[in-house]
Amino acid sequence: MVTQTQYPQNEAERLNALRRYQILDTPPEPAFDRIAEMAATLFQVPMAVVSLVDEDRVWFKSRLGIDLDHCARDAGLCSSAIASPGVYYLRDAAQDDRAVGHPLVPALGIRFYAAAPLRTHDGLNLGTVCVLDQKPRELAPGETEMLEMLAALAMNQMELRQYAEKVAELEQATTIIDAIPQLISVLSPGGEFVYSNQAVMDYTGLTREEVKAVEFRDRAGHPEDVERLREKRQQALSRGVPFQLEQRARRKDGQYRWFLVQYEPFRDGRGEVIRWYATGTDIEDRKQAEERTRKENLALEKERTRLESQNAYLLDEIRAEQNFGDIIGGSSGLRKVMHQVQLVAPTDATVLITGESGTGKELIARAIHERGARSERTLVKLNCSAVPEGLFESEFFGHVKGAFTGALKDKPGRFELADGGTLFLDEIGEVPLAMQAKLLRVLQEQELERVGDTRTRKLNVRVIAATNRDLKKEVDEGRFREDLFYRLSVFPIEVPPLRERRDDIGPLVAHFIRQSARRMNRPEPQISKTAFDQLAACNWPGNVRELQNTVERAIILWREGPLTFDLPASGPHKNSGEQAKQVSKSAVLTLDELKRQEREAIINALKQTNGKVSGARGAAELLGMKASTLASRIAAMSINRRTLDIEAME
Repeated sequence: MVTQTQYPQNEAERLNALRRYQILDTPPEPAFDRIAEMAATLFQVPMAVVSLVDEDRVWFKSRLGIDLDHCARDAGLCSSAIASPGVYYLRDAAQDDRAVGHPLVPALGIRFYAAAPLRTHDGLNLGTVCVLDQKPRELAPGETEMLEMLAALAMNQMELRQYAEKVAELEQATTIIDAIPQLISVLSPGGEFVYSNQAVMDYTGLTREEVKAVEFRDRAGHPEDVERLREKRQQALSRGVPFQLEQRARRKDGQYRWFLVQYEPFRDGRGEVIRWYATGTDIEDRKQAEERTRKENLALEKERTRLESQNAYLLDEIRAEQNFGDIIGGSSGLRKVMHQVQLVAPTDATVLITGESGTGKELIARAIHERGARSERTLVKLNCSAVPEGLFESEFFGHVKGAFTGALKDKPGRFELADGGTLFLDEIGEVPLAMQAKLLRVLQEQELERVGDTRTRKLNVRVIAATNRDLKKEVDEGRFREDLFYRLSVFPIEVPPLRERRDDIGPLVAHFIRQSARRMNRPEPQISKTAFDQLAACNWPGNVRELQNTVERAIILWREGPLTFDLPASGPHKNSGEQAKQVSKSAVLTLDELKRQEREAIINALKQTNGKVSGARGAAELLGMKASTLASRIAAMSINRRTLDIEAME
């Protein structure tokens, strides 16, 4: 009967350690044979073995008195001996139950058996040194220690054998790396130079002995790198994992070149680092390219800083040229406006700026923006009178690709562009009635959808509106939504016309002379008090804009002497409402104004004919148009002929 031997708990680890020695099933070796002979002699027995136990066999690396080179793991007693913490001993196998089930015991007539395990530094038993006899006997005093010493001797021989193999590998590697043009060194675990290939000597101009010297790094390294890398290298070596360093090495001609040094650990069978391979790759070209790039980036950064400073200067100049930075004048009317600007600017309140054309409403809007919390963000401007009627929604709110013919790509509207900043809507009175409801919703909800899109976009926009119309009157006449008017006029500011602040004409003239002369690269002309008085006496229906144009025209025509002005005769001024009523026939009317005039003409004709459209003395005859055409226009304009009331247009 064969007894099934129990495996040690660390069997897998033990087998891995055994395989690392690469000694199983190898030819006899004199060193191990001498150990077996010593054991037989010292114990005066006929049989002695140096055994190694793998997963299913016992290999006899050396044997004396036994004609076998291996046997099954459970055939003999070695598989039991490796599980013993010390010497495993049977005085008489014939009388010992531990020998039962091991067929090699009766086959060889074994009675006496003693074995000491081959134990690694990690406490793993790989095999045994055992002595055997065919007659019973006791272990004499001192024989236990003697057997353990023989086992230790065998284990040392296995370590030496493995080390010799490593040395042979290193010697072979040395031959190979000497032929490699790359700089390669072999280091001790602590980082001392053990060997360097021929390329190192050729590069440094030093001998092998000089390269192996302690001061080699100080001699070959750049002074700035030696101290910088010393501690960093030692810390990396102590971690035992691959790493790399960039450093400069001195060439034999005295020049330094950059190298990338990569360190790879070389380990023994126990996983301990016994050597380091250091490989140096020349990266001088790369470092020079990096340095050029760094210098170029520094130059670009310097140029960017210069351009930013120049840009800031030019912006200041432009603001000065266009009078964006300061508002010229000190009249009581202008001081009142600027006081209102100071009050409302820090808030996010919607502002409605009113005043005649040319009074500087956009300048006031910019002053509010620049004195507010949003001054670092964009002031987006939109002149509502310049937007075609069919494009208001796209211009305000944007559109997506394919929303309408010509929408070739997504486009954000002015509200989105002004998100986080300020939107200035000039000539707000020109927004069509149908568009006013959508504009009101965006102002109230601070959200919008682009044309053709279903996604709602949140906004944070401050709105400043301006108009030269009387919006209250427009509301009364049904041309402007009352709710939108109140939403826009949270804080109204009325800019007085120039004729009501004549004290500002002098400073404005001086500013415009200086501005125009600088722009035209001409000297500043002198201006007489008489010319000043003439300018101050004008009504300036075009306000500041007209004054600026008059000064610029005078600068263009001026050649020498005091500056003179070609001023139009000043008649009594009419306000913007009166001007609107008395538009000359040659004036260009907007589409809304043309529609209003057409409606009024049709209504007046119907009133004169008591609602009669066709026939003699009918409205069509009075208007000089076909009756069918007039009927279509009456229906389109929602005119009730019976009551002659005008219904609100959709």
